[in-house]
Amino acid sequence: MIDLRSDTLTKPTAGMRRAMAAAEVGDDVYGEDPTVTALEERVAALFGKEAAVFTPTGSMANVLAVGSLVAPGQEVLCEARAHIVRAELGAHGALTGITTRTWSHPDGQIDLPAIQGMFAPDMGMYFVRTVAVSVENTHNFAGGSVLPLEDLQALRSWTDEAGIAVHLDGARIWNAHVATGTALATYGDVADVLAVCLSKGLGAPIGSLMVGSADAVTEARVRRKRLGGGMRQVGVLAAAGHYALDHHVERMAEDHENARLIAEACGVDPASVPTNIVVVDVPSAPAVVAAAAEQGVKVGAVGPQRVRLLTHLDVTREDAEQAAKVLASILA
Repeated sequence: MIDLRSDTLTKPTAGMRRAMAAAEVGDDVYGEDPTVTALEERVAALFGKEAAVFTPTGSMANVLAVGSLVAPGQEVLCEARAHIVRAELGAHGALTGITTRTWSHPDGQIDLPAIQGMFAPDMGMYFVRTVAVSVENTHNFAGGSVLPLEDLQALRSWTDEAGIAVHLDGARIWNAHVATGTALATYGDVADVLAVCLSKGLGAPIGSLMVGSADAVTEARVRRKRLGGGMRQVGVLAAAGHYALDHHVERMAEDHENARLIAEACGVDPASVPTNIVVVDVPSAPAVVAAAAEQGVKVGAVGPQRVRLLTHLDVTREDAEQAAKVLASILA
């Protein structure tokens, strides 16, 4: 079975398993796991930030990151299909008491005039105050679209003037880095805090990190424990992250090429597929999902007439070619 439902479905490689088995560990709640500490320091340095904290999930990293900027009763602005408002089960409102307002863009892009029009400064006790803007790069539900660096820098320049912060949901920031050649530290420059994931394109079995200032991360450790995310000898998982950073970043270009191959077979312009996510409009998503599964290809429905396909570490070129043939025949 060729599984294109998500890039979270990868299995640890043999080399990654060996690295996990050999990891030096300690109690991370006491700050004594050397492999976790080294991973946090490594990822913080990659993005040019002071510190990072390891979390089991990307959703937790986002909750900690946004919560470090936005207090209960304050608001963050984001695109309407952003992961933080569409796929985290209302965690930000339920757990941290913040509110959100959204702008809409067909490709999940930054719309600075819309953001400026929505911005609510401190207008007294009767109005919710905007204190942060959240952006997602790459944008999951917009088909893995990449946010142009110049748009991110323009947003950052304006937020600095307005006195508000920027959160970057970088679950797939590695894909944006490989697709554009933009340095990770450059992406770090446009955000106060980031959430980055190891278990998608990088192929680790688990793990994300919140990255930001030393003070923000210190507070995030307290919040992580409060959420039940304090972990003990977790260096066996952090070791997978180290291995992924050593071996699985540049190879993402193969995933992007495979995605464009599948996109073309599905009648989608390959030029509109910058990374590893392909979104296809179909007459009936359930029918396509069922027909593809019968022929050995798993795809996911993300709407009644829309399917999503993701290439990843466990999808070879041969797998992509076979999936393309199957999907082309179904869609024809």
